Amino acid sequence: MSYQYNFSAGPAMLPKEVMLKAQHEFLNLNSTGISVMEMSHRSKEYLPIVDKAETNLRTILNIPNNYKVLFLQGGAITQNFMVPMNLLNNLSASYVVSGYWSNRSYKDAQPFGAIKLAASSESSNFKKIPNVDSWSFDKDDAYVHFCQNETIHGAEYFDSIKLPKVPLVCDMSSTILSRPINVNDYGVIYAGAQKNIGPSGLTIVIVREDLLTYADKKTPSTFNWKIQSENNSMINTPSTFSIYMAGLVFEWILKLGGLEEMEKLNKKKSKYLYDYIDEDDFYTNDIEIKNRSRMNIPFKLANDDLTKIFVEKAEQEGLYALKGHRLVGGLRASLYNAMPFDGVECLVEFMKDFKKYNT
Repeated sequence: MSYQYNFSAGPAMLPKEVMLKAQHEFLNLNSTGISVMEMSHRSKEYLPIVDKAETNLRTILNIPNNYKVLFLQGGAITQNFMVPMNLLNNLSASYVVSGYWSNRSYKDAQPFGAIKLAASSESSNFKKIPNVDSWSFDKDDAYVHFCQNETIHGAEYFDSIKLPKVPLVCDMSSTILSRPINVNDYGVIYAGAQKNIGPSGLTIVIVREDLLTYADKKTPSTFNWKIQSENNSMINTPSTFSIYMAGLVFEWILKLGGLEEMEKLNKKKSKYLYDYIDEDDFYTNDIEIKNRSRMNIPFKLANDDLTKIFVEKAEQEGLYALKGHRLVGGLRASLYNAMPFDGVECLVEFMKDFKKYNT
């Protein structure tokens, strides 16, 4: 066997078509004679790139006109403090903890005010996620925060969640663009780019306009959503190359047929791998079935002594980054949009051969 597939949880693989186009344009973008890496973010050559990227993202997600799209820096984790700085407004907020990343968001928000726990599945070692009906929050909260998919534990919310009166804030870093969503259900959506959007260095924030007026007066201008929205996300130099690459990914998604087609492919990929894992107990996944992530599939070998050998053998065959996160161990296959079905087929064939020679 000879494959070349990257199962990293992020930075993750990008569509080959996008990479080839970027390679072709790298030294001379649109006959300008220079690389996009060298362009001023305020130049007549670069500004259309940002405009087109936003237009296409709005089309893909059907983003209403009363929402602003921000292209920011610092990774999604920066929003752990930017969310309370921009929304808390001397009120309280409630956080749902369904895994490592939502727990970190909850802890990072603590210094900024009255941060409460809406629900947690820590007692189950995050093998399931708190049902929406179990969330406890106050109708006067500034917002309720949750993470749609936990990349480390491999648990994902598939429910259509809409809270009456209280703005819903969602960390959608590892699920954005993987399936259709109703943006109107959310007050704020934010996502790091390095999984389904593009290279690291870019964070996208989608915020409802009426929520732009609550930032703490001490919020620095670069962290203030309202000021950034008024300056086209360019109060300082944005991550120009990452925005350019994200724009190419948006074009690729539209060409494939949009999020309905992406969801069909993602369902097919994840089902194929889960079905094989569930065949017997050589490989196991202990996440509650209805919460199993389509994007990040952690699994373990019945004989953990074989895990290191599995990773080494897989890399020799061109199947990269299958080692599980250090907090949970085992193995993990991330199946973001850019992972073709062929890659999942190759992984399963490798898993079959590995089981055959180790039982």
